[in-house]
Amino acid sequence: MAFALAASLGVAGGSAQASTSAIPICPTAEELSVYELPAGLNVHTCDVEGVVVTYDGTGIEMPEPDTAASIDALSEDGTEHGFTLIVPADGKVSYDLATANTESPTAGEDRADVVSPRLTAGDLTQESDSPVSEPPAPDGLEVAEVDAASSPGECQDGAYSTLDRKEYGIYNWYLGDGAYPAGMTHLQALEYFESSIGRITASTNNCGLTDQVPAKYHYAGTTTYEADISNHGTCTARDGKSTWDAGDLADGTVASTCAHTWPNPVGKNDLREADVRFNIADFDFTKNPTSTCYGLYQDVLNTGTHEAGHVFGLGHVGSGHSNLTMYTKADRCEVKKRTLGKGDVMGLRSIY
Repeated sequence: MAFALAASLGVAGGSAQASTSAIPICPTAEELSVYELPAGLNVHTCDVEGVVVTYDGTGIEMPEPDTAASIDALSEDGTEHGFTLIVPADGKVSYDLATANTESPTAGEDRADVVSPRLTAGDLTQESDSPVSEPPAPDGLEVAEVDAASSPGECQDGAYSTLDRKEYGIYNWYLGDGAYPAGMTHLQALEYFESSIGRITASTNNCGLTDQVPAKYHYAGTTTYEADISNHGTCTARDGKSTWDAGDLADGTVASTCAHTWPNPVGKNDLREADVRFNIADFDFTKNPTSTCYGLYQDVLNTGTHEAGHVFGLGHVGSGHSNLTMYTKADRCEVKKRTLGKGDVMGLRSIY
């Protein structure tokens, strides 16, 4: 179940009379933890536009009312980082600090998006467009996949978790115009990113499980807008475009997904925008890990398929489930996340 922090609003003024209205103490700092900006604070009363709320090494810029914003990070060491900040129409802030929510109903419909003009003056994150050199092409055969001894095989492991997120319509995504992982060209990045998304929507697996997931996506073109994720791992204000790109992220983070949704009281939240960024500042990527990878590179398709899982509502699975796409740890040279395991497919079916 979602974990909401208790409301804790301060009161100014010396009168204790019941007729005296409580005056909220509004924060003035530009960055506050979830404990410093309490649940229950009303954005209609306090001007917190632009304030970044942090939790467990990640952050979210305060979203507009009637919006929930989430950050999910894939780390190299397997630790889970991320949370959700919810601002309903009434403006009262709440948090979901849980890593997943499998109990939400999935009924609902897609709503037309209207981006607040104050959020579209320009792209809100700036990353270098300088090209990244392609890692040296290694010799040898592609790495063979071997099930981890401590985990069930991908076709036997039915574990999954889901987020409070669903694409009720079509996920329209854009390709950023800057540098790409593994020194890929624009066309190569389009191919690999689109393949990552398509593996989720098609339930691509080696277990003989049929595709019963009606999730859809559409490539909408190239954009000069950046993914709404800062180099500190903050999910920034949305710009109206779901962008896949590469740049800098927090240390230890291989890739991140920043999603904005409409709160839905009768089902999973309606996805309105989801951005994905690969961390090419701290990690080298390759399009094809081989037997001479030797722990040097992260695989583009391996990483992209995992992040696309977040876009369409899949959460992380932890220790003991290392053969699934949504396993929280990103090992170098691995390619097993490229194809979904039983649990990944079952998770998508539970949403769609």
